[in-house]
Amino acid sequence: METHIGSRDCARTARNDSDEKSVRIVDAEGHRKNILEVATAEFAAHGFAGARIDEIAAKTSCSKRMIYYYFVDKDGLYVAVLENAYRRVRQLEEAVDYDVLSPEAALRKLVAFRFSYHEKNAHFVKLVLNENMNGAHHLARSDVIVQLNQLALATVDRIYARGVHDRVFRPGISALEIHWQISAFCFYGVSNKSTFSTLFERQISVGLSFDKIKANAVDSIMRFVIL
Repeated sequence: METHIGSRDCARTARNDSDEKSVRIVDAEGHRKNILEVATAEFAAHGFAGARIDEIAAKTSCSKRMIYYYFVDKDGLYVAVLENAYRRVRQLEEAVDYDVLSPEAALRKLVAFRFSYHEKNAHFVKLVLNENMNGAHHLARSDVIVQLNQLALATVDRIYARGVHDRVFRPGISALEIHWQISAFCFYGVSNKSTFSTLFERQISVGLSFDKIKANAVDSIMRFVIL
């Protein structure tokens, strides 16, 4: 992680020479976080092509020059945004101890978490959708994202294997199949929310709540794997 900050490019909050090194480190971490937060919103809203570094810089505490100092170029910033987005969801997911739950309870909890996370973090869904529209060009450059998603598969596989061992889940299903099904439910509710709501506003208003949709998604996944 970089520890140098240009004094005229980013705000400084301390000037004591004895604390200069620690202040630079804190500044670097804080500014990188600020840039990533702003860039995430911009890339999600406008896609890679539509987002502008000038606009991102104007909404952060750093200049355009310092954004390039941290991330080299627009491509580097975008890859960092994608990595940060995937890292966040995996960290939250891995913080749950699924092994202390029964396989059924663990899988229900996992599906419910993913469904709720996508609903509450539309930026993540929009970033993934934008990347799909661009043929996953930037995502393919990141070994970090590949490794993070292997963690996601490993979590599913561990839960599923316990269920098969306990004879509550039917054998012969891959972790990738289950992960695919979960992702399909999670994404549709966000990616098609505007069009679906417009087309079926009246029907939705009389009984299709978010909690009901989530419960249906969880039940569907459970029916897919349970004997």
